[in-house]
Amino acid sequence: MRESLKRYTGYRSYSYLDAGVDYQQFTLAPEVSRVPAYSRLHLSDSQRIRANRLLDQSIVISLHEHPAVFPDPITDSVDYNRAGRHRTGYEGLAQSGLTAVFDNFMDGIACVTSQAGWKWTDILADLGMRFSDLAHQDLVLKAEKVADIRYAHESGRIALVPGLEAATPIENELDRIDILYGFGVRQMGIAYSETNALGSGLKERRDGGLTDFGRRAVTRMNKLGMAIDVSHSGDLTSLETIEHSTVPIFLTHAGARAVWGSLRMKPDSVLEACAERGGVIGIEAAPHTTMSLAHPRHSLESVMDHFTYCVDLVGIDHVAFGPDTLFGDHVGLHEVFAGHVSFDAVQGDLSYEKVDYVDGMENPGESFANIVGWLVSHDYSDEEIRAVIGGNILRVLEEVWVS
Repeated sequence: MRESLKRYTGYRSYSYLDAGVDYQQFTLAPEVSRVPAYSRLHLSDSQRIRANRLLDQSIVISLHEHPAVFPDPITDSVDYNRAGRHRTGYEGLAQSGLTAVFDNFMDGIACVTSQAGWKWTDILADLGMRFSDLAHQDLVLKAEKVADIRYAHESGRIALVPGLEAATPIENELDRIDILYGFGVRQMGIAYSETNALGSGLKERRDGGLTDFGRRAVTRMNKLGMAIDVSHSGDLTSLETIEHSTVPIFLTHAGARAVWGSLRMKPDSVLEACAERGGVIGIEAAPHTTMSLAHPRHSLESVMDHFTYCVDLVGIDHVAFGPDTLFGDHVGLHEVFAGHVSFDAVQGDLSYEKVDYVDGMENPGESFANIVGWLVSHDYSDEEIRAVIGGNILRVLEEVWVS
């Protein structure tokens, strides 16, 4: 367990209220040591010192996470989500080494009032409730500009960047993008697995590309200074979004289809187009996504197979990490919300060995220490490591965010 260097004082979500009186209690999963620590790095003493230095002194950014604490057992998640009061994993984040985290909230499993998710009122309720909790503590600050990330680094805090995986909740209301921006949302996806008013999701049999409304939405996001993501969008929709945007976009949490043939991964054409326009690819690590033929049992090693492939394909200046993890049983959560995440639909006929968790990339508190350790053990330079753990993302944000 890594010692926290952040200014964490032990705060727990909503502790300013009375549990069982003001809100429903749930037994939550441990934020620290839920599973055994990753044990396959085998760093020397000098490598460990170097890895810790890089993690402690660099601006470290996760491009995609859900840093909430989920219930134990995970089958309580439907009732937990419907209560509309997700708990932020402050203890785990304090030990993560992160300077900033792109938090994507409940997103498609925001079923406060609807079983289908993605409803406008549910998304706003989720955002507002989490922000209310953030306002009562001093470790995590809501980040809306690059200066907030730099301030978090200087002051020992963690900058939380609000994001949404899809623009589905805006329906056909362009001004809702401005409202989300006003709430603090600074990154949004085009579509999730299902097609919406902007474009096609990746599970659709036919990809209709970016719609006319989608083009208007991309233009509005560019004007506002809201970063764009196409991780869950269809290939044609992704390419047309990249082409239409006047600034670089993100693949916040993805991998290479050439390494693992799932529709959830991206073909070389999308990876190259993203990089050619100055964008960055965040390497995914949610269970049973970034597997590889070389390491079919999903772990840090298979995640890094996607990393090395993308670096070889587009260059190290266009690759980062968006592990897409949470505090709790992520595999079980996929099973509980199978219809929402469309996991089987995008895997197709691929066969693979299921794991209980992704060894080395299990939650937002442990991933980046293991990533940096892996990079050190594979002789990447300090400059290269700083680029992929945060510098590349910061470069794009300085161009995309208008303030």
